[in-house]
Amino acid sequence: MLNLSFNRYQGKAWDRCFFPRLSKLEVAQVPKDDALIVLPVGAIEQHGPHMPVFTDTLISEVLLTEAFEQLPDDANIWLLPAIPYGKSTEHLGHPGTITLSATTLMAVVMDIAKSLSKSGFQKLVLVNTHGGNTDLLNMMGREIRIETGLAVFRLDPGGLGAADEWITPLEKQAGIHAGDMETSLVMSAKPDWVHMELAPTEYPNYPDSRYLGLRNRAFAWVMDDLSHSGISGDATQATITKGRAMSEKYGAHIAEALLSFQAFEMASLKKSQ
Repeated sequence: MLNLSFNRYQGKAWDRCFFPRLSKLEVAQVPKDDALIVLPVGAIEQHGPHMPVFTDTLISEVLLTEAFEQLPDDANIWLLPAIPYGKSTEHLGHPGTITLSATTLMAVVMDIAKSLSKSGFQKLVLVNTHGGNTDLLNMMGREIRIETGLAVFRLDPGGLGAADEWITPLEKQAGIHAGDMETSLVMSAKPDWVHMELAPTEYPNYPDSRYLGLRNRAFAWVMDDLSHSGISGDATQATITKGRAMSEKYGAHIAEALLSFQAFEMASLKKSQ
């Protein structure tokens, strides 16, 4: 389990498995046949009146730090620095939001993938902690596969359900931004970055239709369509204790996923003739 006081760039993820700490000779010596490169993609955007704009990128660091603690010491899995900026156009107009255009983020992700391919790597996982990146990264996974031949995997930790036992059914359905889960995770890592005295509760008015849920992306929206405060969820229920428990469980799920990706071979999909 990760030390309860989160320190950026400490732990196995950073001391042993941080890709940029390697020299060119060390990179050349990494066995490429089963190496998995992890590229986190986050965001810098408003998270209501109580949370830092670095929330999504910080959460990627917290969860991956925990995940690497739970990997075997000999796992050939390497962590890249997070891309801290995402496609956050849905939050434009809120102070502190810094967004890349879709085409810029696509180009950055592709350039990173091409560079890894030139170094001989064969497997890449895009770990996303911002909902606004999801569709773009799903599309880019296939484009990278076509362009470089890399096996590309996708992981959105928020979809793993690791927080379900600590949040309400309503929060699970509608707590999509700066609510209980995200606030708890940030509090567990950087409590001084969270202003709980300002934590709001606000949920959108869902239409009474099975076809119009936010999570099934039935309609396009920006945050100003959903919320006055800039959040969707109940941040007042967040606690450090919940955040620490969530982090540990998310870390276990992510570690399991990374090991599955590392062991998987694309050639296994086709039955032999």
